[in-house]
Amino acid sequence: MNALKDLLTRFGRTVTAYAGDEALMQAGISAAANVIVADGEVAGDEFETALVGLRANPIIEKGYDLLMLEEALYEAIARARTRAGRVENLRRIAAIAGRPMEQRQDAFLVAADVADHDGVSEIEDKALTEIAVALIVNKSELMQTAMARVTPRQ
Repeated sequence: MNALKDLLTRFGRTVTAYAGDEALMQAGISAAANVIVADGEVAGDEFETALVGLRANPIIEKGYDLLMLEEALYEAIARARTRAGRVENLRRIAAIAGRPMEQRQDAFLVAADVADHDGVSEIEDKALTEIAVALIVNKSELMQTAMARVTPRQ
């Protein structure tokens, strides 16, 4: 019975990956956008970091090409320029709050990598806190994970 359930779960993930998971993609995009706009400037390096982080997720990478992700990120950044838009982005982020922890953590880590690009500013930290609350994840634990991922080995 467990083997059949496992097989069906894997099949479902494969179908979702190729069909695209709009909610997961929007959560990652919206989280990145809120952090990108938090400090008042949109840096090209942050934009690229967001795209690389999003494409690291196999479901997003298989379901969306780079052009689709760029377009969605531009739209989310445009929304994030206003309070109402940032709240809308938070709603899109919170839409995956009932998903498996791994998916929620992945969305947060995309935003954390963007924030950590030139060091996390106070305003970016506040945006990360809002994102963590929306995703129901442990921000401090994940920030340590994010730092461990980018710390070079000696």
